Amino acid sequence: MIKTDKLTKSYGQGTLEFVALKSLDLEIKTGEFTAIIGPSGAGKSTLLYQLSLLDEPSSGQVHFDGVKTWRLNQFEKTELRLRQMGFVFQDYALLPELSALENVALPIIMQGQDKAAAFQKARAALRRIGLGDKAANLPSELSGGQQQRVAIARALVNNPLVIWVQFAGVGIALLLGIGGIFQDQIRSKFLKPHLTPIEPKITHQTILGEKGGIFINTDQHFIY
Repeated sequence: MIKTDKLTKSYGQGTLEFVALKSLDLEIKTGEFTAIIGPSGAGKSTLLYQLSLLDEPSSGQVHFDGVKTWRLNQFEKTELRLRQMGFVFQDYALLPELSALENVALPIIMQGQDKAAAFQKARAALRRIGLGDKAANLPSELSGGQQQRVAIARALVNNPLVIWVQFAGVGIALLLGIGGIFQDQIRSKFLKPHLTPIEPKITHQTILGEKGGIFINTDQHFIY
């Protein structure tokens, strides 16, 4: 499903060069739950941005579901993320001028689908995470936990092949509860094993990492 070949990412040059990823060979198969664990500055977010095609590597390659992503232009990468990936970022990344319903529906609308159908799917996703009564609220009118759940609904609404989840400094009970939501999504939405989405998580929480199908740990300075 996702494979890297000698993936390297560095910042700066000469004596100021910092290597975040060093010749990483990694394979995550369809249906696997993966956790990336490590201290701050170890390269966890860097790896997420590389695997999700949000950033370019210094060298090496990323394969996604058979696609040689280094051959894609930026528009094609954007289309792949929009149609095949769901994201839950640490800062939630909700658009402040849009309601909860509009934030969740946005990925579907951006694909060119009917607006009414997009809102119908978005309402169902919000009900599923217990925020059906908050559909009209702006992010500023929601608590931090509610904003996080809106971000989760947005990640789930399009039935993506991959769900990227970035967490740090939040309660382990909340993380495990969110994991349950994703597992329910897998059971209820994907009937064929080869269509089961994978769910990489990136976190400081060791307990959550140990529940992953793959436990990617980090050295003090880089992932290798």
